[in-house]
Amino acid sequence: MHDDRNLVEARLKRVLDERIRPAVYPEAVPLEVTVWHAPGEPVPVAEGLAAVPEPIAVGDRWGAPWGTSWFTVTGTVPVEWAGRSVEAILDLGFDENMPGFQCEGLVYRPDGTPVKGLNPRNQWVRVGAPVEGGEEVRLHVEAASNPVILDYHPFLPTKLGDKETAGTEPQYRLARMDLAVFDEVVWQLVIDLEVLGELMRELPVEGARRWEILRAVERALDAVDLQDVNGTAAAAREHLAGVLATPAEPSAHRISAVGHAHIDSAWLWPLRETVRKVARTTSNMTALLEDEPDFVFAMSQAQQWAWVKEHRPEVWARVTKAVAAGRFVPTGGMWVESDTNMPGSEAMARQFVHGKRFFLDEFGIENDEVWLPDTFGFAAGLPQIIKAAGAKRLLTQKISWSQTNKFPHHTFLWEGIDGTRIFTHFPPVDTYNCSMKGSEIAHAARNFKDKGVARHSLAPTGWGDGGGGTTREMVAKAARLRDLEGSATVTWETPADFFAKAEAEYPNPPVWVGELYLELHRATLTSQAKTKQGNRRSESLLREAELWAATAAVRTGHPYPYEQLDRIWKTVLLHQFHDILPGSSIAWVHREAERTYAAVAAELGGVIDAAQRALAGDPSSGGQLVFNAAPHARHGVAAGGASAAVAERATDLRPRDGGGYVLDNGLLRVEIDEHGLVRSAYDLAAERETVAPGRAANLLQIHPDFPNMWDAWDVDEFYRNTVTDLVDADEVAPGDEPGSVRVVRSFGSSKAVQSLSLSGKRLDIRTEVDWHETEKFLKLAFPLDVHAERYASESQYGHAHRATHTNTSWEAAKFEACNHRFVHMEEPGWGVALVTDSTYGHDVTRTVRAEDSGTTTTLRISLLRAPRFPDPETDQGVHRFHHALVPGATIGDAVREGYFVNLPERRVPGAAEVPPLVTIDNDAVVVTAVKLADDGSGDVIVRFHEAHGGRARATLTAGFPVTGVSATDLLERPLAQPRREGNTVALALRPFELVTLRLSR
Repeated sequence: MHDDRNLVEARLKRVLDERIRPAVYPEAVPLEVTVWHAPGEPVPVAEGLAAVPEPIAVGDRWGAPWGTSWFTVTGTVPVEWAGRSVEAILDLGFDENMPGFQCEGLVYRPDGTPVKGLNPRNQWVRVGAPVEGGEEVRLHVEAASNPVILDYHPFLPTKLGDKETAGTEPQYRLARMDLAVFDEVVWQLVIDLEVLGELMRELPVEGARRWEILRAVERALDAVDLQDVNGTAAAAREHLAGVLATPAEPSAHRISAVGHAHIDSAWLWPLRETVRKVARTTSNMTALLEDEPDFVFAMSQAQQWAWVKEHRPEVWARVTKAVAAGRFVPTGGMWVESDTNMPGSEAMARQFVHGKRFFLDEFGIENDEVWLPDTFGFAAGLPQIIKAAGAKRLLTQKISWSQTNKFPHHTFLWEGIDGTRIFTHFPPVDTYNCSMKGSEIAHAARNFKDKGVARHSLAPTGWGDGGGGTTREMVAKAARLRDLEGSATVTWETPADFFAKAEAEYPNPPVWVGELYLELHRATLTSQAKTKQGNRRSESLLREAELWAATAAVRTGHPYPYEQLDRIWKTVLLHQFHDILPGSSIAWVHREAERTYAAVAAELGGVIDAAQRALAGDPSSGGQLVFNAAPHARHGVAAGGASAAVAERATDLRPRDGGGYVLDNGLLRVEIDEHGLVRSAYDLAAERETVAPGRAANLLQIHPDFPNMWDAWDVDEFYRNTVTDLVDADEVAPGDEPGSVRVVRSFGSSKAVQSLSLSGKRLDIRTEVDWHETEKFLKLAFPLDVHAERYASESQYGHAHRATHTNTSWEAAKFEACNHRFVHMEEPGWGVALVTDSTYGHDVTRTVRAEDSGTTTTLRISLLRAPRFPDPETDQGVHRFHHALVPGATIGDAVREGYFVNLPERRVPGAAEVPPLVTIDNDAVVVTAVKLADDGSGDVIVRFHEAHGGRARATLTAGFPVTGVSATDLLERPLAQPRREGNTVALALRPFELVTLRLSR
């Protein structure tokens, strides 16, 4: 057989590109165009429509960075077009290779009704099908001139990421503004040929099906008169009908297509622009649903739904109608698609509380699935949070981006730290922007790792990030792939329908235990330190605000700020989105986040102050009340307020032989050398040294940091090849506080000032860095004399273990990992903790000393980076950190000290004793939230978990009369009735078990 397949494929490409696609619009007339450029931020629709425009012509430049231009297009449908389909083609100057990352538009009718979005792959607006001829056309386009940040050379520093530095140079050139005849027969021929051509290329060369398609395509091309494509398209389609009608093999892989538009809530654009991206996309998708009866669209992130409701009520009306029809589907059940590594326990829970409650309140819909296609790895504590929220399934795609190890499953059970298992699916199509290309569909079928026991997978289909969602071309391709020989079958289905089928066919899937670590984007644990500090401090303040407001409400009748706390929680949750908290957004986003966190801190401070004043009694009494919000007793105060007079153990500060100083408080003796390095941290009770022999702790180290890709996101393992120890000190002297040592270092263009002091068995290290480096990575190192094959990092509602060695490629790949308040390692009988108030990234390495064969386990905390993309000024300026080394620490000590560092005591004038609302008599059971019930009933909600990793029995005692108690899910809905005796409840918890109790009063 003559091998002419390459010739046919080349012919197909040229004929499609140069003849058939242009013939989709065989006749066109220009539209008149005028424009009004809004002078600042986006204006309301009514204002944009009412503005006085000026003429503009195709070819003219428009659009300062981050500007808004209101175009008006007018024209008349030629009378000779009567009976034909007509569309307006509105090309703002799009680059079709970059949907979602450039200019966009939303089309309105003259009365302000939105029609649909304009995007690079979606430039048409239907005028009539058919038209009568002579119709007057008038459309308005709200066009956003968002600059291209992620260009073909995506990692070059740019000032375009902030409106304050972006300048005013026009970004785009108006490309086409026409009325055109739409020839649907030619358009259908284009889809036929694309589907068959793409399928043909994926089939085996020696297979009969490939040759059958090739010959049919050849005959169709022969039937096309290149000088009369429109007149011969129907005949060409007849030659393709047979091969398009051949059904798929019964064993074909089955794909559930879900219409989707993954929209980052902020990334290379600010939050305010995401509001408009969502409006454009939802306008597009509701319009497509009206045209395509089989199509189903799913949208996650309750925050984005709320934006539509608040800012685009006319679009919201169309959305709610489509939801009622079951075709515009809420999915995911979270407030945003958040990062899941760094949010604290309660914040992760509240993502589900606020997300699920929004969909329940608005639509009466509860999602079983969690939808996180783009999140950068998943903490091991997440499965039980998903279950506690009433969900049971997880979808993500991002793990396919891992650089080192290929994940072994696409459908499996994911087991978390407490034993909870969640049915999980990774779409083998390996994209959350599937466009129904034959290569994508073939890849999904080939790539699916569970062949032989399962054959269903999911494909999120549509352009995201402002690309407009699913297109009519994707829907047309899916229709042809529904049952086509040689291809996987494609059916539009909701996420719930897919999961139901997947679970039914695969009742005993494999189990993956522990975190789902992404072997990529590890630097997101460190980039934009102020954003991360703002998050951690907001979480701590929210805990305090709820605790003291609830206590004041129960004790004094002080009003509980339900609406205020609800609003603030949603603000904090929004900023946990997986490109804000990870530090991978443009400068505008992080500058705005810093201001938002400051406002949140001020507002929550007011809530806390008001509640504590209501509790403290007479401020003129001369007394002082100490409030402790931590879940463990401190200075005799247990989660309440008391006139505690316990003083800190005094620290003796004396010169050290050879230079430097010694700190000693009878529990811990710390030697600081003449360079400000910690040479010894001796546990006096255990008679045990913490610092490895011959090594120095509190060592600042700096590395070059220029990853191969994704500057703000990535740190590559080769960064370790070059390191500079910052050992030279400008000053080592007694500090301003009694019993403290001050260390000052200068390096590069930067400066670090540290204060070292003792608090019980804790060495507190407060570090201020005035950071002005570029493409550098700053670490704080602690070489420890500990022999341990694994260590623990705090995660949501517990901790996860990781190896200190690199036996396998899976362990070696975790060279940068996440912790919350502590990292802990131990050998039998003795351990060490490192506690942090605001950092997340760290690394652990293990070496054997030649001199004594002892093991040095080095823990390094990641402090600062300086990537130049997408924010060229990342982390520049002054930063303050608080870390604490805790020698002799058990895991329980690590938990306790982590809370103490993050929740410092507060002192308020007054003399009233404030008993805690709730106490639990076992320190292994840690309370993470005390609040009033969200329904306004006045019931007290208490959430707690076993924190040490073992079984725990305890008694919960309420400090107020209790009339009833129920165990609830995270949404405070009853699950069971625990046994109660008066105001006490007996507890028996499994390792890391999470419990929520509702106490009626």
